Amino acid sequence: MEFFRIKRDIPFMSWGKYTTTISLLTFILAVFFLVTKGLNLGVDFTGGTVMEVSYAEPANINKIRDTLIKLGMPDASVQNFGTSRDVMIRLPAKPDTSSARLSETVMAALSQEDKTVETRRVEFVGPQVGKELVENGALALLIVSLGIVAYLAVRFEWKFGVSGIIANLHDVVIILGFFAFFQWEFSLTVLAAILAILGYSVNESVVVFDRIRENFRKMRKASVEQVINNAITRTMSRTIITHGSTQMVVVSMLFFGGEALHYFALALTIGILFGIYSSVLVASPLLMLLGVSREDIVKPEKKEGAEIVP
Repeated sequence: MEFFRIKRDIPFMSWGKYTTTISLLTFILAVFFLVTKGLNLGVDFTGGTVMEVSYAEPANINKIRDTLIKLGMPDASVQNFGTSRDVMIRLPAKPDTSSARLSETVMAALSQEDKTVETRRVEFVGPQVGKELVENGALALLIVSLGIVAYLAVRFEWKFGVSGIIANLHDVVIILGFFAFFQWEFSLTVLAAILAILGYSVNESVVVFDRIRENFRKMRKASVEQVINNAITRTMSRTIITHGSTQMVVVSMLFFGGEALHYFALALTIGILFGIYSSVLVASPLLMLLGVSREDIVKPEKKEGAEIVP
């Protein structure tokens, strides 16, 4: 479905050297912030205390956060769990305070604000569990990345696989760079968002690559640059409609989803924006840099009594 059609091809590839330079600089900056500042890992990864409390009436989340801030716990995570009366509180580990003492202090403060509060569950997440989550998360990213390369290489050609995974990992590193620079909390929900972005970005890359392959078969007299420019231009309507609709939903979660969904939606917002950019202005120029040609897609056919022609 197209709401509009661009009649003249946009010369995207003529901007390739500029966009790849910008991408390289952005990538280096993101890596720099990751190395120097590191990620602000949440309780899921660093360990800490997880509490579930219940109220007789719907809980006031903001009031609970204010109480924890007064206790010197501004990094605590507070969100509804199950119903509006049940609340899950994640408290970062404190070296000089035991988990039991920490939970007792929090419950005493919450009881002063509302006598109906009850403790449902208190668990301590050790640093060893957090370490395992970090390792499993990195392994998940690696497996997904290798799967994307294999898929693109089988469906298209190895040059498409290499350019696609570089563009998609570019998106992942940029998201991580943002979280490192601003020291936003990196939790399991953010990791889930990054894995979702990997799949989302590769979908956009596949659409563009598929049109490039089709153009190589149809536009036999056109140059590689003209083929790629035409492919991207012809998918612009689909890109704007699809990404615009998705971004509206994600932005709604960002502004109205509360603290529980805030960083999840933030990671998706950054990932979608850079996913469009990388699929068009990173993956395609990389294809040209790798020397993609019509012969990679359209194999020469040998006719009886004739020379082999492409």
